[in-house]
Amino acid sequence: MKISPKPSPNRSSARRKERAAFTLVEVMIASVIFLMVIGSVLTANIFGIRMMQITQPKMSASVGARQTVSMLVAEITSAKLVRIGTGDLISFTRVADGAPKQGNAIQLYPGTDTNVFVRYYADPVKQSLNRTASGATNSIIVAGGITNIAVFTGEDAQGNILTNNQNNMTIGVTLQYSQVGGTNMTVGPGNYFKSYVLNARVTRRPR
Repeated sequence: MKISPKPSPNRSSARRKERAAFTLVEVMIASVIFLMVIGSVLTANIFGIRMMQITQPKMSASVGARQTVSMLVAEITSAKLVRIGTGDLISFTRVADGAPKQGNAIQLYPGTDTNVFVRYYADPVKQSLNRTASGATNSIIVAGGITNIAVFTGEDAQGNILTNNQNNMTIGVTLQYSQVGGTNMTVGPGNYFKSYVLNARVTRRPR
């Protein structure tokens, strides 16, 4: 008769607990993996917030730029006469015949009466594109942060600047911004946006 010793209940229970427990190395590995997952989630979330902060002002600025262009386009296309030159709130001087059709201002005449007009001009001091009309004593700022002076050009179909007034002259509009419109995001070297430029070409409706 062979008798085998039986483990005591306490010893058997302790061995089962030892098999069920994690070792220190396993706990450390699990902790590292958990921290990596949490770090990845936080990084992705921060990246998403950063991209929203960058793209949302640009989208808002693009909407404002489209509104600026749409009003200008509507008045150019409906104008009877268009003159490009230099001007401000008080005066306007059109480009002389034979000289390149480019300047900081454009004067639009809805009819044949040259005493009735709408004028857009770039103000180099305030760095803005302004709009005024005949008989007005003030102007409205259409766009701010404008750094270029030669905003308006008279071009042919190939984009060459003209030296005479053609009936089918295309009006070029170029606005170079020092900051993204309506925001404090500066434009230039070392910033997120190196340049922010609005280019448009408008042709009057034939009459």
